Amino acid sequence: MAKKILLLQDVDNLGRKGEIASAKEGYVYNFLLPQGLAVLATPHALRQQTRLLEERRKIAAQDKKEAEELAARLNGETLGFNVKVDNEGHMYGSVSSLNIVELVKMQTGIDLDKRYVQLKHPIKETGVSSVTLRLKEDVTCQINVKVIPEHVAEEA
Repeated sequence: MAKKILLLQDVDNLGRKGEIASAKEGYVYNFLLPQGLAVLATPHALRQQTRLLEERRKIAAQDKKEAEELAARLNGETLGFNVKVDNEGHMYGSVSSLNIVELVKMQTGIDLDKRYVQLKHPIKETGVSSVTLRLKEDVTCQINVKVIPEHVAEEA
């Protein structure tokens, strides 16, 4: 049976701070309440909702501004990633979201959260791939990840 809760923090795939949400009892009692992410939606807790929503609006405005500035810096950026390949040109392994986060940090100095990288499947081929970043407050931008075979990178 689902429990009604008031979210005290943003929770992925559930809701944002100040919203009333419904979640399964186990999730509520074993995760949300102990982590301090939510409280049960009692009449007393519902009186806090207005204050929480106002705080959320202020934070959202600041987050959106920061995300738009970050998107402007990263949009269209091309980042090179060297990979090992066999004699036939097939990659050993792949380029994952975590690799992309490390690549952005190393080449631009910008710290990203792994959750921002919208990559359905790891990149398994050399060449240029377009990757979407979904930053805070649903601000998006595109970066290009150029996967370069190591032997080509050494020759250049």
